[in-house]
Amino acid sequence: MSASPLRGRRVLITSGPTREFLDPVRYLTNASSGAMGFALAAAARARGARVTVVSGPTALRAPRGVTVVPVETALEMRRETLKRSRAAALVVGAAAVSDWRVARAARHKIKRGPGRLRLTLVPNPDIIKDAASRRRAGQVFVGFALETRRAAEHARAKLAAKGLDLVVANGPASLASPRARVTLVTRGAARPLPEAGKGRVARAILAAAERLLEPRA
Repeated sequence: MSASPLRGRRVLITSGPTREFLDPVRYLTNASSGAMGFALAAAARARGARVTVVSGPTALRAPRGVTVVPVETALEMRRETLKRSRAAALVVGAAAVSDWRVARAARHKIKRGPGRLRLTLVPNPDIIKDAASRRRAGQVFVGFALETRRAAEHARAKLAAKGLDLVVANGPASLASPRARVTLVTRGAARPLPEAGKGRVARAILAAAERLLEPRA
């Protein structure tokens, strides 16, 4: 078997959920376990890559030989990702980043009262789009699109809008499950994969990404 194009090169992966705090004890989040991001990290490490994962809160143990940068909020994840993205040959945005955060988190616990609680939400930055906008020649950027309908169509739109090379379309059932059913969308094709464990899916995603990498000089 020939050596992987990733051998000796840097791979940066975002993983897990983010937490967007309402007050010191409450936050908005989602059901992501971080399993797909860590499966991608393990698969990239097995290919000989130098792997860093910028990870939201997760109960999972990091794969051996992988550097983990822990974060909580989307703004923290963006900062740590952009610090490292230009040095990586492959950047994979596998995190389930909260699309929204409260405009201003309360300094103290919000007390329950008789009336309704109104929250003003503002959009979070698009981390993988921001990273791809700073790309240097030869880099490959992979994003994820979690959709409840017309997944491949939405993924193709995100591919163009965010300047990505590959988008992995999936559904909400895969967030907390050890298995996933995804479609790999590139500029030329949409290739659905059969449902499988996330380790196998991760290896298929990396194989597709490797084909997009320019050969090492």
